[in-house]
Amino acid sequence: MATYTHGHHESVLRSHSNRTIANSAEYLRPHLSPDARLLDVGAGPGTITMDFAQHVAHVTATEIGEAELALSQQLATAQGVSNIAFSVEDAHALSFSDDSFDIVHTHQVLQHVADPVQALREMRRVTKPGGLVAARDADYAGFIWFPLTPDLDEWLQLYRAAARANGGEPDAGRRLLSWARAAGFEDVTATASTWCYATAEERVWWGGMWADRIVESALARQLVDDGFATTADLQRISRAWRAWSDAADGWYLVPHGEILARA
Repeated sequence: MATYTHGHHESVLRSHSNRTIANSAEYLRPHLSPDARLLDVGAGPGTITMDFAQHVAHVTATEIGEAELALSQQLATAQGVSNIAFSVEDAHALSFSDDSFDIVHTHQVLQHVADPVQALREMRRVTKPGGLVAARDADYAGFIWFPLTPDLDEWLQLYRAAARANGGEPDAGRRLLSWARAAGFEDVTATASTWCYATAEERVWWGGMWADRIVESALARQLVDDGFATTADLQRISRAWRAWSDAADGWYLVPHGEILARA
């Protein structure tokens, strides 16, 4: 596995816990059915996973370690969700038998794994014939914002450098179709969707979250420890994020690639 760039600081979970089917898996919604068994690879804090549990017969949530998996376990307990199982898994070598699931879903995971093609091969293996593998990933090189500021340009360069140093691919969205083909899928539908932050409330949330992440998360420690940036650099970038969030005309677009690949 590659090293997970973001880590699990509160500022990271603040972002990841905002994800739902509506804002992160709408492309998959028409294919959810009450009798389906779904595998969620890399469930994170579990908010999308719990949504899935309301639409399918059973969900299996995976994460790379016990501590990471505990996040979705705690959410399931808090919400009283019972049609869910949990398993620590490596996406490159899933422990499940062939043809185990009707749907395999993964969100913002392939950008962080060492071999996304092998991960997709494994997802294909555990999917029943005719079932679907669904993947969605951001594409950092496509991020667009206004007002323009060199400090946010620097933030993006630093993030992409750190992600690649960790063995990941931050511009994964545009590569999903190619990776699926390389993994042996022949029937693949590729689409795209975005997150857009343009209201005052959205700007405060998105800008404030990144202002905290760039100085407090695992990413911040890596950037300093690996010599990509100084603490002063990160503090300056954090201030730039807060300045962007205060801009009355601030606008931010996060593009995502999506694939529905039939096994």
